[in-house]
Amino acid sequence: MAKYTRASSRGDRYNRRLLFMSAGCGMRDRLLAAEKVKAIDWRDGALYLLDQRILPFEETWIAYTSAAGVAEAIRSMVVRGAPAIGISTAYGVVLAARARFAEGGDWQAALEEDFALLADSRPTAVNLFWALGRMRDRLERLKDHADPMAVLEAEAIAIHESDREANLTMAQLGVDLIRKHQGNAQAILTHCNTGALATGGFGTALGVIRGAFIEGMVERVYANETRPWLQGSRLTAWELSNEGIPVTLNADSAAAHIMKTKGITWVIVGADRITANGDVANKIGTYQLAVNAMHHGVRFMVVAPSSTIDMNLASGDDIPIEERDGRELLEVGGKRVGADVDAFNPVFDVTPADLIDAIITEKGIVERPDTAKMAQLMCRKRLH
Repeated sequence: MAKYTRASSRGDRYNRRLLFMSAGCGMRDRLLAAEKVKAIDWRDGALYLLDQRILPFEETWIAYTSAAGVAEAIRSMVVRGAPAIGISTAYGVVLAARARFAEGGDWQAALEEDFALLADSRPTAVNLFWALGRMRDRLERLKDHADPMAVLEAEAIAIHESDREANLTMAQLGVDLIRKHQGNAQAILTHCNTGALATGGFGTALGVIRGAFIEGMVERVYANETRPWLQGSRLTAWELSNEGIPVTLNADSAAAHIMKTKGITWVIVGADRITANGDVANKIGTYQLAVNAMHHGVRFMVVAPSSTIDMNLASGDDIPIEERDGRELLEVGGKRVGADVDAFNPVFDVTPADLIDAIITEKGIVERPDTAKMAQLMCRKRLH
């Protein structure tokens, strides 16, 4: 494992929207032009991950050459965001296969240990298990291929590129839905980080917000700080401010007050797992946002690729919820700030489908999701 660092700077803050729109491009072209940040890079046979634990103060890339290293990167939050975890997992399988193949013998059987290691890294984000399943399926179809490593590498790259394309499609669909219900400039509330740092491309929920801003439909974004890892303040605010998108940071507990007083029209969030009935597991605090949105008449949108949908689970009651060390709540920067008590630190919660106005995927939009609508969605092919 190797890493290199450079100081992070906000750069020139200017309104890119004017640049995109003046070019006379279609919306997809303007979205592509807005891709400025990435968190995952595969080159020279190694996986490079932008260390998201120390953003925005430093931009440090860490190189990984083993499945064990990738699993630890996922577990320790070097990389986070369900789509990004899935992509990193796929590359982790490539690294593992290369090492097992070099050892000789029954390398495919030996690879099972690496599959288990990667599967154990984090339990809630289903994209991780989806990526493992897709890589396993490709592995089983290798037979006696002359260059199995090249085939597996191509599959991981395809997963990466597919997520990027899904991001673009979801952004367009989300913007269309916002325009359909209320197309004028508006205030949007978001939670956690769902941008380029959490995906293989433009972003999920933040991708929709970016697209809506480019189309002149966003006046301001309110970003929850997202305790305890502060993904909202460290990552989302960093991404938006660097693109000249007006963003205001707020404490998570201020969300209801903001909905009441700041003219919020949409809450837009991502997802780590969506069940067959449309229940959504996302960063802790999402459920209370949905309850507050319902009370204040604010629309609630979930944006996630179809790889996040787990049709094997009937409802959110079946989703395993990750709990992390309580010290994450009791300490800041390694310094204890809380009383000497036990701390409960679930990092996800489940939002019931009946609190959700729309789920956006690259396969299409499900409004007021339920079991029948989710099944119908998953029978569709991708829209692009």
